[in-house]
Amino acid sequence: MIFDSHIHLDRLSTERAVEIEIEAARKVGVGRFLVPAVDRARWSALTELAAEQPGVLLAFGLHPLAANEWDDACREELQAYLPRSGAVAVGEVGLDRFVDVPRADQEQAFREQVQVAVEVGLPLLIHCRRMPGRLLEILREEQAQQVGGIMHAFSGSYQTATAAIDLGFGLGFGGGITWPEAKKQIKLLRQLPDDAIVIETDAPDMAPHPHRGESNRP
Repeated sequence: MIFDSHIHLDRLSTERAVEIEIEAARKVGVGRFLVPAVDRARWSALTELAAEQPGVLLAFGLHPLAANEWDDACREELQAYLPRSGAVAVGEVGLDRFVDVPRADQEQAFREQVQVAVEVGLPLLIHCRRMPGRLLEILREEQAQQVGGIMHAFSGSYQTATAAIDLGFGLGFGGGITWPEAKKQIKLLRQLPDDAIVIETDAPDMAPHPHRGESNRP
């Protein structure tokens, strides 16, 4: 059975479409799906989705795009919601140099969500774009090696990869490794231990070549 470690089933167009996609994926051997939230508004709907669809696992948190939603009330809500919902991870959380959210807000939201993950004993589902040094620094400061997790859509260097692995993180790879410009990622994959590599689709994003830009599927 194949496990899709990062997929946004809730971004498919309708409830019926979700059912069709899951059934199609199961026919080709994909039996489990880790679906991360990206903002607070999606937490309830994702919980309902997992209750209706066997094999759907959940992660809750705030994506860097939604980092400005983070405050003390959100932290308390997340701390309470994680055990109540049966979540298996905290995510999708991290840092992103390209989103229009102040870096200080991103760092505070990320740091405190790492703290929550360590407190509740759940692994992290990490989003990182062009800020690996600072992200790894925060993970070390907050003792994230106690819970580990997955670095989603990993595109960093070998040095960053080994640092993440040392902290207990697997590295997620998907359709992006088929893109013509992904030669460095292919080289990196050949250098990594097999047990550090995690498969993901990030559907409906990150469709493989030659379907880049189209809607991806699990």
